[in-house]
Amino acid sequence: MRNFDSLSEREILALAISLEEEDERVYADYAEGLRENFPGSAAVFDSMRAEESNHRRRLIQLYQQRFGDHIPLIRRQDVKGFVTRKPVWLTRPLGLAMVREQVGPMEAEIRRFYEYAAARATDPGTRQLLDDLAQEERNHEHRAGDLEKLRVDEGVQEEEEKVQRRLFVLQIVQPGLAGLMDGSVSTLAPVFAAAFATHSSRDAFAVGLAASVGAGISMGFAEALSDDGSLTGRGHPWVRGVICGLMTALGGIGHTMPFLIGSFHAALVAAVIVVLVELGLISWIRHRYMETPPLSAALQVGLGGVLVFAAGVLIGSS
Repeated sequence: MRNFDSLSEREILALAISLEEEDERVYADYAEGLRENFPGSAAVFDSMRAEESNHRRRLIQLYQQRFGDHIPLIRRQDVKGFVTRKPVWLTRPLGLAMVREQVGPMEAEIRRFYEYAAARATDPGTRQLLDDLAQEERNHEHRAGDLEKLRVDEGVQEEEEKVQRRLFVLQIVQPGLAGLMDGSVSTLAPVFAAAFATHSSRDAFAVGLAASVGAGISMGFAEALSDDGSLTGRGHPWVRGVICGLMTALGGIGHTMPFLIGSFHAALVAAVIVVLVELGLISWIRHRYMETPPLSAALQVGLGGVLVFAAGVLIGSS
């Protein structure tokens, strides 16, 4: 790996060509990854890719005029000082907010490169081109905003926001809600059955913890293996599995934790209160993200919770 100060003008131009080619390909990957769900924003990145292509063409013309046709391959990882980037193809599915957040640092880095390179250049033509490109990169982020206003009208923006919300619900909310419901409701029976059967907070806690962890592992694998997300758009299966498993375990552990209280009756009262809070939270999530009417969500979740709770109490008391 070389220090930037050790590069000749020939090597600096070769590095600049490589950087512009990489940024062009990154913007092309962004556009392709967003095209299906966010066509308006994909058009913005298509325009930015075209600009980077123009920068690369101008750099190649100058290089050929000064040094000939052979351009050595000098990449960012060959020179100290550049930030390591995560390859775009490893980030799937692409999130609109994440992609837009990457643009600013990318443009700032290439701008600083051109400013520093121009300060070191001795050839007037090379210095002028590098200064021009630094100024264009400085304005690039602003032009991207202008392009977005031109390409993404209010209707398209509204549609993209709906798509982004739908993807969030599919990939995060649904597996998390499924896990929270299963953990909160299904573990009620074993926890309260153990509590009423033994009248021991410790026994109830042990049963509840085992049921919660076991349910979390089971639900996590079931969600991860249900589909790979390629056709349903539900995202990476193991991400969904982790979310579902963690929320399942959390849902069960919530009303298990009160049984750490030494007094059995105090622990029982606290556990019942936690159960009511959990059921209320599930109802709110169903209303907020699944567009279920509030009363309907409360009745559906509450009825299931009451039936499972009653089953646990009856079994434990028999």
